[in-house]
Amino acid sequence: MKKHINIPIFIPHLGCPNNCVFCNQRSISGRMSFDPADAERQIDEVLATLPEDTEREIAFFGGSFTGIDRELMLYLLGIAKRYVDEGKAGGIRLSTRPDYIDEERLDILAEYGVTAVELGLQSMDAEVLAASKRGHTVLDAERACSLIKQYGFELIGQMMIGLPASTPEKETLTAEKICAMGADGARVYPTVVFYETELCQMAERGEYTPLAEEDAVERTKNVLAVFDAHGVPCIRVGLCASENLSDEGEVYGGANQSAIGELAMGELYLERICDILDKRPDIRGNCLTIYAPVGAVSKVAGQNKRNKIKICKKYGFNKIKILEKREIIGYNIILDCKDISAEK
Repeated sequence: MKKHINIPIFIPHLGCPNNCVFCNQRSISGRMSFDPADAERQIDEVLATLPEDTEREIAFFGGSFTGIDRELMLYLLGIAKRYVDEGKAGGIRLSTRPDYIDEERLDILAEYGVTAVELGLQSMDAEVLAASKRGHTVLDAERACSLIKQYGFELIGQMMIGLPASTPEKETLTAEKICAMGADGARVYPTVVFYETELCQMAERGEYTPLAEEDAVERTKNVLAVFDAHGVPCIRVGLCASENLSDEGEVYGGANQSAIGELAMGELYLERICDILDKRPDIRGNCLTIYAPVGAVSKVAGQNKRNKIKICKKYGFNKIKILEKREIIGYNIILDCKDISAEK
């Protein structure tokens, strides 16, 4: 399969009608302003670095794209469509809010060849939305998802872990609802508390407790399990480097750890391996072979091989070998106990 690459154009805070308690767009995007005339240069710079055998989409991230000034939106879509028409990109994706989705906007997106809409749902719980000052309702989210699917766009549901008034149970329910609304993929963002946000002020007053790393990993693991059970791939966990994640000077607290996704995936694999071994006492011996999806070996082994260490200690194995199998997908694994020393 060809590697998929997004060519990101960040439009910080443009089109967003309100300030959510967690949002400091200057910190998230690392940009104070946006120059539309710079869009082509940004696209060309990324394209120049990409191998020919990659799938590319031009992606408008950072703000609520369908809520920006209409003339600017059409201008940016026109630029992106030209790259698609010339075969330099395979499609266009964008992120926006549920309350900025309607038939008129979707007609425009379809005309310009948009392929995917990423929807900032964050939570499907009314209390959490209100406490986070999202400015839209659960009904808005349901209606937007339904329309996006009716138009045939790829739907990516974005959700957050650890928002005010949220609980692990509310987060797994949000993941369930995202799947039920027909999402083709998901992004999961454990909450990072940025300075100059209302959430930071809430934390300083003791009204909100930032996520500890261990809690963020556990709660993220739980929603990953939901998405996996429904066959909905999670394409990203946490903010990426281009969103200024690593700048400690911008962050008050929370899950500011680039490896949160890796840690959560590792915990999910560990849980599933232990569940099989607990139910299958016949899988015992000197060596354990774990067959895993392609690209998942390091996640199955765990950070610093801690999963392998825990499994050996708990079940008495002396050695664990992890092999890839293309037919295995998601977070599935196959276990086999045999003497593998002859295979080396």
